[in-house]
Amino acid sequence: MGENSTNELQGRIEEKYRGMSKGQKRLADYVTGNYDKAVFLTAAKLGEVVGVSESTVVRFATQLGYKGYPGFQKALEELVRNKLNSIQRMEVTYGRISQSEILETVLQSDIEKIKLTLGAIDQKAFELAIDTILNARKIYVIGIRSCAPLAAFLSFYLNLVCEDVTAVNTNSSSEIFEQLIRINEEDVIIGISFPRYSMRTLKALEFASNRKAKVITLTDSVHSPMNLYSSCNLIARSDMASIVDSLVAPLSVINALVVALCMKKQKEVVSTLETLEQIWGEYQVYSGDELNPLKEISKE
Repeated sequence: MGENSTNELQGRIEEKYRGMSKGQKRLADYVTGNYDKAVFLTAAKLGEVVGVSESTVVRFATQLGYKGYPGFQKALEELVRNKLNSIQRMEVTYGRISQSEILETVLQSDIEKIKLTLGAIDQKAFELAIDTILNARKIYVIGIRSCAPLAAFLSFYLNLVCEDVTAVNTNSSSEIFEQLIRINEEDVIIGISFPRYSMRTLKALEFASNRKAKVITLTDSVHSPMNLYSSCNLIARSDMASIVDSLVAPLSVINALVVALCMKKQKEVVSTLETLEQIWGEYQVYSGDELNPLKEISKE
């Protein structure tokens, strides 16, 4: 989330402060100084703490331009999420639910992120990404920290479809540039980054862009710094409210990319898989590693 959303509520309070009544000013002062406590309070409770009526609290919220108290509370949650550390953020998001509700709440939240992604994704950008990947000489994929599993997953499947795929090893900045040293206008780099955005990923995309390579990004917003260098932005909603980054929606977009590429290159994919099956058999890759339930049953 950008700086604007972080300061939106504070900005509105500063802007309206002079015209507020005494009670509303007390509310503004309390909320500004104790936003981590205020976020948990109902309108009635907040009024009680500050010493004003519930209707004064509701008027305060509408005067700031929100749709009643729930709209104000949502803006307060956004402010808190951006201001607090991971543990505190998790308490704000999940502090009000019992343990028995956690599974359902987290899964419902992930479903919601996929729905939001589906509603906003740019079909043209998706198709451009497919064409760009298919026409590239070489494909580089980069993702750091919690995005590393996404990059590894995408690289694994791209490797079954495309000729030349490099999962950029991101242990150090120097290593990144060593691997990208030959990137040029015939190549594409796919950068995956969600808040907190990775400076190393951004620098890699800048380098690739300077070398005239195509740049595809998978990130959470049109305002993401990752889009500075990209010719194709895939936007997927993530949720950084908890200690665990929810990257379910980005993974769904990656799945869609892989399926679309497989559809376009069906013959090559079938041929690759047949070759792999043959190699696996020849070298007994899976013989001692993969369970075959049917064989086990037939033995009994």
